[in-house]
Amino acid sequence: MIPVTEFRQFSEQQPAFRVLKPWWDVFTDYLSVAMLMIGVFGCTLQVMQDKIICLPKRVQPSQNHSSVSNVSQAVASTTPLPPPKPSPSNPVTVEMKGLKTDLDLQQYSFINQMCYERALHWYAKYFPYLVLIHTLVFMLCSNFWFKFPGSSSKIEHFISILGKCFDSPWTTRALSEVSGEDSEEKDSRKNNMSRSNTTQSGPEGSLVNSQSLKSIPEKFVVDKSTAGALDKKEGEQAKALFEKVKKFRLHVEEGDILYAMYVRQTVLKVIKFLIIIAYNSALVSKVQFTVDCNVDIQDMTGYKNFSCNHTMAHLFSKLSFCYLCFVSIYGLTCLYTLYWLFYRSLKEYSFEYVRQETGIDDIPDVKNDFAFMLHMIDQYDPLYSKRFAVFLSEVSENKLKQLNLNNEWTPDKLRQKLQTNAHNRLELPLIMLSGLPDTVFEITELQSLKLEIIKNVMIPATVAQLDNLQELSLHQCSVKIHSAALSFLKENLKVLSVKFDDMRELPPWMYGLRNLEELYLVGSLSHDISRNVTLESLRDLKSLKILSIKSNVSKIPQAVVDVSSHLQKMCIHNDGTKLVMLNNLKKMTNLTELELVHCDLERIPHAVFSLLSLQELDLKENNLKSIEEIVSFQHLRKLTVLKLWHNSITYIPEHIKKLTSLERLSFSHNKIEVLPSHLFLCNKIRYLDLSYNDIRFIPPEIGVLQSLQYFSITCNKVESLPDELYFCKKLKTLKIGKNSLSVLSPKIGNLLFLSYLDVKGNHFEILPPELGDCRALKRAGLVVEDALFETLPSDVREQMKTE
Repeated sequence: MIPVTEFRQFSEQQPAFRVLKPWWDVFTDYLSVAMLMIGVFGCTLQVMQDKIICLPKRVQPSQNHSSVSNVSQAVASTTPLPPPKPSPSNPVTVEMKGLKTDLDLQQYSFINQMCYERALHWYAKYFPYLVLIHTLVFMLCSNFWFKFPGSSSKIEHFISILGKCFDSPWTTRALSEVSGEDSEEKDSRKNNMSRSNTTQSGPEGSLVNSQSLKSIPEKFVVDKSTAGALDKKEGEQAKALFEKVKKFRLHVEEGDILYAMYVRQTVLKVIKFLIIIAYNSALVSKVQFTVDCNVDIQDMTGYKNFSCNHTMAHLFSKLSFCYLCFVSIYGLTCLYTLYWLFYRSLKEYSFEYVRQETGIDDIPDVKNDFAFMLHMIDQYDPLYSKRFAVFLSEVSENKLKQLNLNNEWTPDKLRQKLQTNAHNRLELPLIMLSGLPDTVFEITELQSLKLEIIKNVMIPATVAQLDNLQELSLHQCSVKIHSAALSFLKENLKVLSVKFDDMRELPPWMYGLRNLEELYLVGSLSHDISRNVTLESLRDLKSLKILSIKSNVSKIPQAVVDVSSHLQKMCIHNDGTKLVMLNNLKKMTNLTELELVHCDLERIPHAVFSLLSLQELDLKENNLKSIEEIVSFQHLRKLTVLKLWHNSITYIPEHIKKLTSLERLSFSHNKIEVLPSHLFLCNKIRYLDLSYNDIRFIPPEIGVLQSLQYFSITCNKVESLPDELYFCKKLKTLKIGKNSLSVLSPKIGNLLFLSYLDVKGNHFEILPPELGDCRALKRAGLVVEDALFETLPSDVREQMKTE
C-alpha cells in the first residue's frame, strides 16, 4: 500500500506559514487528506486484487440448420449427463460438477482483460485515480500562493518580520507601558471615540470608528517588573526592525498580487468542486456489480458472450458516495471562503480597535496585500496584528529612538561636550542626532542649548530642571514643546536663534516668549511671507531688544515695526535682494545699533539720519559709491561706530570731520585712493581700518589720533609711513602688511603697548632692533617672514619668544 506521506511534497510548506492559514484552509487540508486516503486505498485495491472475473454465457439454439450439428455438439459437450439413478444392486457415487467450458487459465485471463477494457465503464475503472488526481489538484490550489515566486517571497518576508515583531522585547515594553496608563484616560478616550466619526490630530485626538478589525481579546498585559530597560543590542535590533517594517510596507502596499492569487485559487477550487459534483453524481450509478460483456473472440475462446463480476464495484460505490460527501463539504467551505473574500473589504485594514485598546493613536491603516495578510493573521490570532502594529507607529518608533538616545548619550558624555559660546554662556551643541536625549535635562548647569539638524525634537516638561537655561538655538530642526515646558521658556528664555529652510520649521510657540530679549532668524522668506501673519505676532514680544533677520526681504516687515518701540538693535542680512521702502526706520526711535548688510543699497538711507539714539551703523556689502550724505550724521550725536566696509567707495568727503563722536571707523575693502587730512580731525577714533584699498600716502595728521589703538592699512600701495604715526602711543595693533614699504622706522620703539604687528609682504631687508622696546610684542603677535625675523638681534628674538 502506498503511504500518504509520499504526497507531502504537494502540500508541504514552512511551519511558520500556518499563521496565514485560516480555519477553513486548515479544515479543507484535513478533507484533502481524507480524500487522498480514499484515492490511495482505491488505487491499492486496483493493483493488488483482481479487477474483474468473467464466465462464458450459455447460448440458446439457433434457427440456422447449417450449424445445428456444431451447436448440438457444443451443447452436448457442455450439457452434463443426468447422474445414474442408484439401485440397491448397483450403488453409484455421485460427483457434483459445474458446466464445462474447456477454457484454460490463460484464456480466462485474456477474457478478463478484454472485458475489463471493452465492457467495464470508464468511471468504474478509473474512479480511484480520478479521486487521487482531483485531491492533488485541490492540495496544489490550496498552497499555490505559498509556492509561486511572486507571492512566496513577500509571504516569507512578512512571516520573518512578524515573528521578530511578536518576540521583540520592545513590543513587550511598549504594550506594558500602555497597560499601566491611567484608567480614567482610557475611559475618556473611549468616550471621545464613541462621539466622533472623524480622526482628529493631537495628542488626545479621537479615532474613527470602523469595523475592519475583528474583536481582539483583552489587552495583552505585561508586568512592568518584567519589562525592564532594553540593553543597547536590543534597542538597535528594534530600531532595525522599524526600518524593515517601513520598507516592507512601502513595497507590499504597491500591489495586490497576494489577494489576487488567493482569490483565483479559491475560485478554481469552487469550479473544480462543481465539475466533480456534476459528473460524479451522474456516473456513480455506472459502478455495477454484474457486467455483460460481448467481445468478438469466439475464434480464440469459442465464446462471444460473457457474464462478468466487477469484484470492487460494491466497495467503489460506497467510496464514491463517501467521496462525494467530502467534496460537497469541501466545496461549501470554499464557497464560504469566496463569500468572506468578496463580502469584506480585505484590501483595507483599520487598526482602530488596536489604537483604542493600546492608546497608540498614530498607528496608520494599511491597504492592498499588507491589509490582506493582516486579515488572514486575524483569523489565526488577532494578537499578532496587535503586537505588529507597535512597529507601524511613529510615536512608538520615536520612543524607541529616545530610549536608544538616552542609553548612548549619558549625562557624563554630554558634559564632555560643554563649551563657552560667543555670549559667554555654557553651551551644549548637539548635531545630527535622531532626537533630543532626555539626559540633557539632567545637566542643571546648562545655560545654552544648541540643536542642529535634528528632526522631531520634543522639549518635555523636564526642561524646567534647567534653572540656568537662557539661550536656545534651533538650526534646521522641527520642534514640538510640552505646555509645561512652554510656560518655563516664557519665563526664562532670553535668546532664541532659529535657522530654517522652510517656513514650517518656524516654531509657532516662539511668538509667546514674553521675556525674550534676542531673536535671530535665518532662512528664506518670500516677499509676501514677510507680510504674513506668521510674523505679525512679534508684537507680543514685549521684552525684545535685539532682532536679527538673515533672509531675502525687500522691505522691513511690519512685524518689526510693531516692536520698534522697545527694539534697540536690528540686523537685516539680505542675500543681495534690494532693500527698499526704509521709511519705517524712522519709527525705531530707540534703536542704538543698525546693520543693513548685503541689501544692494546705493545710498545711505535718509531714514537713518532720524535715529537720534543710533550708536552703531553697519552698511557692509552694499553698492555704495558716494557717501556725500555723511554730513547728515553730525546730527547723530551718539554715533560712535561707522562701518562702510565692502562697498565701492572711491573717496572720503571732507565732511567726515564733523563726525567728532566717532570712535570706530571702517573703510576696508573699498576703492579709496586718497586719505583726506580732515579725516584725522575725528580725534576720538580708537579703531581705524583702511585695509584693502588703493591708498598710497598716509597724511602726517594721523598723529593727532592720540586715542588710536587699532590701525590697519593692509593690502594697499603705501610706500612710507609718517613718523607722526608713532606719536599714537596707545596703539596696540598695527597692520601694515602687503604694501610697498622698504624701511621700518626705529621710532616704532615708542609704541610701548604694541602687541600685534603685521609687516609681512613688504620690501623690508631688516627689522629695527628698537622692536625690543615694545615689551608687549611677542613672537606670536609679530607677523613677518622667518628670514626677516632672524635679522633682529638674538636678545630681542629671545625676548619675543619668552611668554
